[in-house]
Amino acid sequence: MQTQRPWLGPVLLLLGALLLLLGMAVGSMGLEALWSSHDAVARQILWQIRLPRSLGAWLAGALLGLAGAVAQGLFRNPLADPFLLGSASGAALGSALALALTGSGAALAVGAGMPWLQHLGMVGMAFLGAAGAVVLALVLAQGVVHGLRLLLAGVVVGMVLGAVRDLLELHYPDLLQPMKAFGLGSTALVGWSACVLMALVWGLCSLAAWALARVLDALSLGEATAISLGLPLAALRAGLIAVLALATGTAVSQTGLIAFVGLAAPHLVRGLVRAPYRRSLWLASAMGGLLLLGADILARSLMAPQELPVGVLTALLGGSYLLWLMHRGRQRGGL
Repeated sequence: MQTQRPWLGPVLLLLGALLLLLGMAVGSMGLEALWSSHDAVARQILWQIRLPRSLGAWLAGALLGLAGAVAQGLFRNPLADPFLLGSASGAALGSALALALTGSGAALAVGAGMPWLQHLGMVGMAFLGAAGAVVLALVLAQGVVHGLRLLLAGVVVGMVLGAVRDLLELHYPDLLQPMKAFGLGSTALVGWSACVLMALVWGLCSLAAWALARVLDALSLGEATAISLGLPLAALRAGLIAVLALATGTAVSQTGLIAFVGLAAPHLVRGLVRAPYRRSLWLASAMGGLLLLGADILARSLMAPQELPVGVLTALLGGSYLLWLMHRGRQRGGL
């Protein structure tokens, strides 16, 4: 039985717009003071720092929410998240390599002959690392035909790449602090260029996921049913994995590792509405943007003037939410 709730999408977008305004107002100076001020510094704070940061938080959350919905539908696992194919470990390793080869001690001499690394930077290497991890998982799983094999390959790739990153950090201790910051996640350095990039990727991934949503609806009825419908499962799965990798890699490269947003957003949507994937994917994306923007505002305001890493806050809130789900499932005779 489907619960349509046609008002849910507009409500999520309206709440996102309200939080965007609230995000612009959070800081040592309120929004009214900055808006009415003729000081160039005050205007720069508003338009070059607060607005792109808040908008970037929504866009990164929207990418993670979309990727989480695709992952859970593709693997038919409500606990699947955007990082399950090793993309998080790959992004972290790519960032560590960028730092090691361009900015620390003996490694600088190695990276000096590779000027392209300086242009690519930590963000570009994080994206390449995330994409490379997914490709490696696909190679180990021998394609996308066997979902369980691909899932296990992603776990193995994540563990191996995480170990390689740990060895790199042990060899170059200067990497420990920046990599710790990357692992905690932050939207503090998101600017307009990052917002434009994430908006373009979000638009592309949303359209591609919408076009491929029918395979997710078919897989929800079982793989045998999907095959009986005559769908080219291998090609459609490959397209969905490309969406998953692109959305996740882009978000992680801009904000670092932010946990639970991609896992919790589809859960919250399923608790509110029962709809085909063509609609629920958009709703999960909007919910993800709302969650991360709200968490970012809390991270800035709870201990002001100090700021909590937003990844820590999402982990605490997301972990609490999952514990509540487990408790409720146990009471109902489920988990």
